[in-house]
Amino acid sequence: MTQENGCETLSEERRKELFLALVDAQDHEISVAQSRMLMAERFGISESQVRLIEREGVELQWPPLA
Repeated sequence: MTQENGCETLSEERRKELFLALVDAQDHEISVAQSRMLMAERFGISESQVRLIEREGVELQWPPLA
């Protein structure tokens, strides 16, 4: 993820960790909006950055999607 996306502070490994936690939260019946808010708080980034990471994870089929 490039600097223009605003997630330059998170390594790919950390973004994958966030994505896995986000999917897991949604699998446990937490709403999409609430799960994004929780991940933003947990990882110290904005919800828009969470959305970018979410999109990246879906596009690249990161676990648990793979």
